[in-house]
Amino acid sequence: MMRIDAHHHVWTLARADYGWLTPELAPIYRDFGLADLAPHLAAAGIEGTILVQAAPTEAETAFMLDIAKGSELVRGVVGWIDFDADDAVARIDAIAARELLVGLRPMVQDIADDDWLLRPALTAQCEAMARHDLVFDALVLPRHLPRLVQVVDRHPDLQFVLDHFGKPNLASGDITAWKDDVTRLATRANVVCKLSGLVTEAAPNWKVDDLREAVEHVLGCFGPQRMLWGSDWPVVNLAGGYASWFAASEILLADLSADQKAAIYGGNAARIYLSSRGRHTSRT
Repeated sequence: MMRIDAHHHVWTLARADYGWLTPELAPIYRDFGLADLAPHLAAAGIEGTILVQAAPTEAETAFMLDIAKGSELVRGVVGWIDFDADDAVARIDAIAARELLVGLRPMVQDIADDDWLLRPALTAQCEAMARHDLVFDALVLPRHLPRLVQVVDRHPDLQFVLDHFGKPNLASGDITAWKDDVTRLATRANVVCKLSGLVTEAAPNWKVDDLREAVEHVLGCFGPQRMLWGSDWPVVNLAGGYASWFAASEILLADLSADQKAAIYGGNAARIYLSSRGRHTSRT
């Protein structure tokens, strides 16, 4: 089974649409392209990737789709459209024509209205995504999880991916409410959980044991057939880098069978993102 990094980014600062990316984030405040990623993938035995949006612009999605078109490495792109536009459904219909687009990701964590997910207008957009077999990547914070459950229930035909475990507050250790909400979310069959982004939620100089409670909880309620591994590169460079996160993941998943690990490290990403869209190979 092909190994797939189910969550990484690329960016070019000159594009000037990454509002969150400032000089204060020195380790990642530069251009990052696929050539920078390639050595990390080779070291981890990863042959394919899912490229994920990092800017709330449709121009960045076009930029990523062009990169993916020129690289066999990128199996699919999770992009962005303006979900609040009056013609949002038409925009989804149009961008769905790009075969390497496998999903869309509204940047919910950055939206001022905590109830944005519950807006009635979102219904038509979600229905359009389901028609086109696009995945809804949920970039949310713990406080959004109860709202996300409601959206998932309204759209049983739409596949949802919970990015970064829903960003549990590992630095504080206060994850009780997060655990309860993740347990509820896991009972919905159309949700899977992305094992990514945890080290940037942990305290500086994190150790593997700082991540263990959250990982064991998600394994317990979602199971290895509904988890996808992603690097969140280059953001992961803020908290140790690709190799450190991959090594931690290997330790955290050490007790699983070879088949279960293969599912998390690629099989599930192929099923969720690439079964009807994206770049296919005989090994996915």
